[in-house]
Amino acid sequence: MDHTPGEGGLAGEAASGPRTADALISRCRELEDVSFAAIVDAADAARIQWATPNGLEIAGRGVAARITAGGADRFDRVRAAASAVFDGLDHDGPAVARPRAFGGFSFHDGHEPRAPWAGFNAASFVVPEILVTRSDEGTWLTAVATDDETATDRLDRWYDRLTAVAAMRPSGTGPGVAETRRTTSPAVWTDQVETALERIADGRLTKVVLAQALTVDIEGPIDVPATLERLRRQYPNCYRFLIGAADGGTFFGAPPERLVSKRGRHVETEALAGSVPRGETPEADEEYVDRMLASEKFRREHGLVVEAITEQLRPVAAELVVDDRTIRRLATIQHLQTPIEATLDGDRHVLELVEALHPTPAVGGVPPSAAWETIRDTETFDRGWYAAPVGWFDADGDGEFAVGIRSAIAADETVTLFAGNGIVADSDPDDEWDEVQLKFRPILDELRDDDDGT
Repeated sequence: MDHTPGEGGLAGEAASGPRTADALISRCRELEDVSFAAIVDAADAARIQWATPNGLEIAGRGVAARITAGGADRFDRVRAAASAVFDGLDHDGPAVARPRAFGGFSFHDGHEPRAPWAGFNAASFVVPEILVTRSDEGTWLTAVATDDETATDRLDRWYDRLTAVAAMRPSGTGPGVAETRRTTSPAVWTDQVETALERIADGRLTKVVLAQALTVDIEGPIDVPATLERLRRQYPNCYRFLIGAADGGTFFGAPPERLVSKRGRHVETEALAGSVPRGETPEADEEYVDRMLASEKFRREHGLVVEAITEQLRPVAAELVVDDRTIRRLATIQHLQTPIEATLDGDRHVLELVEALHPTPAVGGVPPSAAWETIRDTETFDRGWYAAPVGWFDADGDGEFAVGIRSAIAADETVTLFAGNGIVADSDPDDEWDEVQLKFRPILDELRDDDDGT
């Protein structure tokens, strides 16, 4: 565990927390509404931003504590290190403003932090030195350090700094798209889908999610927080996240899918699989939905996800409830969605649930081992943190994670976008291609400037 005295970059890698003598101390002050941009405006500093569909918004900067891990036991190692990080935590303030560890995991446990994923380990979390938390309980500033004097001084300095700037700022337009480059051509995509269909036909697979990457050369610097604000306006009922590594890129997105949320023994998750475009009119919307509901392919794909999630939760659940299937409508796409809730059989850490659920069949496949093998054999790019768990946990082991889809990583003068689709027995390569392109739209649209058009 490393500590940094200022609001600078990420600390060195570690897989354990501070000694009890160096326990974290947090001090809070209530704020009038402030601009989150003042917290996350420095691309050369470690920074995070997190927002949920129900209104919780958090921005953070600097590193009070950092945890990294790799390998097949990375979930266990992060969980063990988290106990040391939060051991003896002295938090003076409301629960909503408490220190939390923000970060995520790579899709594959063998991930190496190479470009464009420099700075992103197979597992990496930070407890920020400065947090601004906005909820229906108000807006709070939290400063975190390992001694009271530093925490109090940091709190006062940032309070003065934040109250001196405007609460809102224009989100502007995108940087403009100069050129796009695909990792997967239509011909290669057809070969990949046909390979998957062959494995499904011979019984090795039931479903696999294949993905593509789209590299975008931009015409000017990207303001990722402003991009995230524009995504908020387009997709207000989605998660939004930003994770910036001081020594690498910035991973961000607006995923519609919750992986898991844990509060005490109560757990919420969902199956989100099967998608069609939005129509130009309400009637056209319904026509697409009717077509999806009548499709055996979509029903099978969605049912596999529901079944897998319930099977993964059943060993740790005292009670499990699968709600009715609904339609999740976003700005450019519609999904089949089934909410799932559980009451845990005892005291568990949210990372135990994250490990059990990742990857859901909505981003991996069935059976998981055969799906992972197919993904490794066929995909032509490194998924990095795409389609992997992104979120936070606290000292009590509570937390919330989204699935890192509808996402991109910005590094230097490029932004790399990711999207995928589920392949089942009657999938058509051309139809699957069209659906993947639709999933690039949320990020790609926000990269264009006013003159790019659609």
